[in-house]
Amino acid sequence: MSFSTLKIVLLTEVRIRLRRLSTLVTLLAMIVLAWMVFEDPATGSSLLVVEGARVLYTSSALALASVTLFGMLFSMAGFYLVRGRISEDVRCGLGGVIGASKITNSLFLFGRWLGGVSYLFVLSMAFMLSIMVCQVFRGVGPIEPLIYLQTYALILLPLICFTVSCAILFDSIAPLMGKLGDVIYFFIWVSVVAQLGLMGEHMSQGASVVSALMILDFYGLASCMQALNTQLHTANIALGMAEFDPHLAPITLRAELWSAPLIAVRALSTLLAACLALPAVWLFHRYSSDKVKLSQASVRRSPLGVLNAWLRPLSGLARPIFTLALKAPGVLGQALADIAVILMSAPSAMLALVLISVFALFTPIAHVNALLLPATAIWGILISDLSTRDFVVGCEDMTGVALGGVSRRYLRYVLTSVLLGLLFVGVIVVKMAFSHPFLLLELLIGLLSLSAVAALLGRTSRTSRLFLALFLFWLYIATQVPRAPELDILAFNGVANGVTMLSQLIIALIALFSGYLYNNRER
Repeated sequence: MSFSTLKIVLLTEVRIRLRRLSTLVTLLAMIVLAWMVFEDPATGSSLLVVEGARVLYTSSALALASVTLFGMLFSMAGFYLVRGRISEDVRCGLGGVIGASKITNSLFLFGRWLGGVSYLFVLSMAFMLSIMVCQVFRGVGPIEPLIYLQTYALILLPLICFTVSCAILFDSIAPLMGKLGDVIYFFIWVSVVAQLGLMGEHMSQGASVVSALMILDFYGLASCMQALNTQLHTANIALGMAEFDPHLAPITLRAELWSAPLIAVRALSTLLAACLALPAVWLFHRYSSDKVKLSQASVRRSPLGVLNAWLRPLSGLARPIFTLALKAPGVLGQALADIAVILMSAPSAMLALVLISVFALFTPIAHVNALLLPATAIWGILISDLSTRDFVVGCEDMTGVALGGVSRRYLRYVLTSVLLGLLFVGVIVVKMAFSHPFLLLELLIGLLSLSAVAALLGRTSRTSRLFLALFLFWLYIATQVPRAPELDILAFNGVANGVTMLSQLIIALIALFSGYLYNNRER
């Protein structure tokens, strides 16, 4: 009985996830990512560089380097891709049915956990196959599937278990089911990556002895550094688009990367990561109506909700926007009304808008672009669910038959996002017009590009978490690599160039055109 029930929950979970359009979008994004990180040595850069010399693109080198870089993104994006199923149960009315059924909390959550692990495992295997295809065109030596499977399994299994355990745990606690849980996990991810980076650096400088602390290395960064240090005996290792000295002889990485102690540590790390989901069995709300409900009282249980309640008087500052929306014609008036609703529903965002504008007003012109980072970070979080709200509250069909139909609604999403971004950076834009006109143009194109991508991903995946995960990941990487012009999409690093501007303009046009065609198809 228990096994058959578990099988039904598992297969249902996997089938629902794999049939989503968001899965196809994610797979395509991973294929593009595989080719982006696979740097052609002819450009003077390589995926893996040791002591200034590039490492040949053999199966062992590509497997280790690609899974290390991919794991950082997967540990964040995987969380946002997996979570949200319990919210869907509540929205479609299945929550009460599941809560009243005889299935136990442990069996139900274990089935959901296995489904999430299986889903992320399929995505990781798709990325691995993409890297193997890349090796055919740019790599050297034969493709060794067993090397790929071993490396990906040892690195990604603990990571996947940790990510899914966090997603299940957060979805089981009512206050963490919304954006609060999304933001908390982002800060957990940043802190874990920072700590593991320090751990990996410390281990790379020491002897090749496996430490018990590496059991906590769910993301595999320290383990990869340990494996490389054991074979190469150096700490001067660069991963991902690193420049190399063409006069130095290339290095060949041996296939035997993983020692028995490292394999044992990764196995224990997988077990520990899976155990992190155990508290969910006792904390699971089981769709109780007094804990999980779409009411303002339920939302205010979170610290952000409490802050919004305290700042409720600031909502009045958005009323003039409603007045302006009544006077503005067509889609512009609708976009202004959307902005007013966003700011009234999140008074903390209104406070941030006021503070950023005041600080920008008194900041010297030469340094005003430093305020772009907090302004655009808040803006990106606010627009992440703009194009999914109608679907979430069940009024998508009603808004789709309004004047202009679904195509106009899609363009309204993009326009709303752009105007909201201009509202947050308005004072900054005025000052940048005198000090950094080129960066100002890049900022405007970046706002359009990200707005179009947010609307496209929201409409195709029907979830805000896909864009939010990618946006937060890009934001973190852009702050860690401030000298990379291709990452300076919103010009807060001040290193954007003409190539950055042109690429973002192309992305914006492709996203706008693709989204328009997709919405026309839904007519």
